[in-house]
Amino acid sequence: MTRGLRQRARNFGRHQRGVAAIEFAITAPLFLLLLMGIFDFSWQFYAKQVLQGAVAKAARDATLEYNATDQTALDAKVRSEVQKVFVNANVTFTRKVYDSFDQIGKPEAFKDKNGNNSYDSGECFEDFNGNGTWDSDRGKNGNGGADDVVLYTAAMEFKRVLPVWQMLGQPQSTTLTQTTVLRNQPYRAGTDANPAKCS
Repeated sequence: MTRGLRQRARNFGRHQRGVAAIEFAITAPLFLLLLMGIFDFSWQFYAKQVLQGAVAKAARDATLEYNATDQTALDAKVRSEVQKVFVNANVTFTRKVYDSFDQIGKPEAFKDKNGNNSYDSGECFEDFNGNGTWDSDRGKNGNGGADDVVLYTAAMEFKRVLPVWQMLGQPQSTTLTQTTVLRNQPYRAGTDANPAKCS
């Protein structure tokens, strides 16, 4: 019985159809995985474009005076645009305000008493954002006022369409972020932050 099975397997392996079937069985999973990966990457790229378009439009609207006090309507609009395509996406927003473009991402200035080039507790610092603590990013939360520079970031968390990442041991959810920087319109006289300095 075993002998007969072995003989049939040998014959199957020598036959052209058998060789084609074996080659297909070996290459098909890899090809399908690659195809799903390309599709998933394209879907994420499309998601990034949808988010980018919605954020760019909302950021331009945010610089106008009538949107300065309330940003919830703009956030809702971005969320709505994204969820038209990615229904279950979770979209969150952050805004950081600066006096000028060159301040973005910069730490609050401090007096480096021990010369180690990093802030240590007890050292004097300029509290640009007014929260009473030294920060590695001097930006204030919110949309600021006239002539302020706003760093507007939207993060979109959604589940990937295909299980390709789970098959590779990766999480099924992914988060994409989109950031834009704009200056608010000079709808009234803007004032620079007046940091509280300690001596």
